[in-house]
Amino acid sequence: MKAKVDISVLKGEVLAPPSKSYTHRAVVMASLAEQTIVKRPLLSADTAATIRACKALGAVIREIGDSLIVDGVKGKPSVPDSIIDVANSGTTLRLLMAVSALCDGTTVLTGDDSIRTRPNTPLIDVLNQLGASVISTRDNGMAPIEVKGPMTGGEAVMDGSISSQFFSALLMACPLCRTRTVVKVDGELKSRPYVEITIEMLECAGIEIELVEDEKGHLSFIIPKNQSYGLTEYAVYTVPGDFSSASYLLAAGALAGRGGGAGSGITVGGLYPNKQGDAAIIPILQDMGANLEWDQERGEVRVNKSRLTGVTVDVGMTPDLVPTLAVLGALSDGEMVIENAGHVRYKETDRLHAMTVELTKMGVDITEEPERLVIKGGGLHGAYVSGWHDHRIVMALSVAGMVAGDTVIDTAESVDISYPGFFEAMKSLGGDIILE
Repeated sequence: MKAKVDISVLKGEVLAPPSKSYTHRAVVMASLAEQTIVKRPLLSADTAATIRACKALGAVIREIGDSLIVDGVKGKPSVPDSIIDVANSGTTLRLLMAVSALCDGTTVLTGDDSIRTRPNTPLIDVLNQLGASVISTRDNGMAPIEVKGPMTGGEAVMDGSISSQFFSALLMACPLCRTRTVVKVDGELKSRPYVEITIEMLECAGIEIELVEDEKGHLSFIIPKNQSYGLTEYAVYTVPGDFSSASYLLAAGALAGRGGGAGSGITVGGLYPNKQGDAAIIPILQDMGANLEWDQERGEVRVNKSRLTGVTVDVGMTPDLVPTLAVLGALSDGEMVIENAGHVRYKETDRLHAMTVELTKMGVDITEEPERLVIKGGGLHGAYVSGWHDHRIVMALSVAGMVAGDTVIDTAESVDISYPGFFEAMKSLGGDIILE
């Protein structure tokens, strides 16, 4: 599918979609518990992959209204009848690698072309250290992955520089092991806020995790054995709004919102303070000079069209903001530097390279370095660009197109991965977008 995007002036109110990160985790935790209601989940291509995978491991999951009713496996997932296909969801692959290591038998996980190029060696190595038998069938650390359990627990060290999903996976599975688990972080833990989201949700589910940081800043996770998820009666969990997806709405408001007095610009609802690292988009926009206000009690962010100035942003903890920030930098005064971003190359695609290629087509002066992007602001023009089958690339380029006009983006259907209602939300605010 292609999206034709023209110059737009945005105004109105829109609700942020539910968080993809929280939905993934809520579905997995509910599936490991007894009975849970997950309210207002994000139903997208990625989260559908997690739902399918959890069903394959024995959970019964029903969609009723705006909720998922989950009858879980009570800490004892079963060996699936067939291969688990995670489609394009890296989160599903990593979380279910660890959960399937709890099975008394063998599980095989694979996915689409993109998933079969994404690295998993650190997680494979640690699962093997903890008593499972895990191999990459092509011996390259990538899917298909064969996992034979049960994992018993123990002590392990894992590289923190590639993906926080590896740690979230262990934190969710290891409480069910029969021995205590200690996982030490080798180096910096990139995208740490996502691990903090996992710990926050585990606490809600009654799971105990101890995070220890020594005097040199080295992190370790201590996970007691033989824990259980949830309560004997129905537990209820409501998924919060997603700051990662909201970043495109907020950027669009700052770049293409209607200027003026009261009632101008756009308001994004459903954004309450929580552990999401991508909430950093709000102070970043403020540092750039955006006319933005966040009513935290009401969960509403109002932003008007603003003149922005480039800044330097460390994205070590917020990798999913990179495409949004690249577009903001292209349309700001001065220079935008996005640094500490090497791990962004291991997402659905190499997002540093993808944004460089596509923004260059739109006339942006952008330099790609191994760990950062340097963008000289000043504007852009319309072009035929590729979305690289990556939801975040497509959404970021859509924002650019609403300023540049005369822009066509291919693989636009990729937004279904995290924000199926993205184009409808933009059109409701006045976005001039035609899908074909």
